[in-house]
Amino acid sequence: MKALFPHALTTGPVTVRVSVSYLPEQSEPQRGRWFWAYHVRIENDGEQPVQLLTRRWIITDGRGARHSVEGEGVVGEQPVIQPGASYDYVSGCPLATTSGAMQGSYRMVGADGVTFDAAIPQFALVAPAVES
Repeated sequence: MKALFPHALTTGPVTVRVSVSYLPEQSEPQRGRWFWAYHVRIENDGEQPVQLLTRRWIITDGRGARHSVEGEGVVGEQPVIQPGASYDYVSGCPLATTSGAMQGSYRMVGADGVTFDAAIPQFALVAPAVES
């Protein structure tokens, strides 16, 4: 699993795993735009279902500028994850620099009504070096 998702962090019953890929076909370095896709797997190792309510991302570019993105759900969904199951989604992040990082959290609620924040591990966004 570590080979597929090199970044992982567990908070209570929830493990968040992330893999990231630079997408040269969607990047435009000549226009100062670099683009990455990230694949997230959220695993529920608890004994009750949990639902993802909201997300909060902190995106830092190569110059150290931080940007926060908050909203309901992920990719238009607020999934319920059953015990022993997982939920996967893919999204993307553009930057105006060749490198940066992302991290954040998901607000989750258990079937018992208790809410908690599941941490998203920090992961680097690094475009490959291109020789001119």
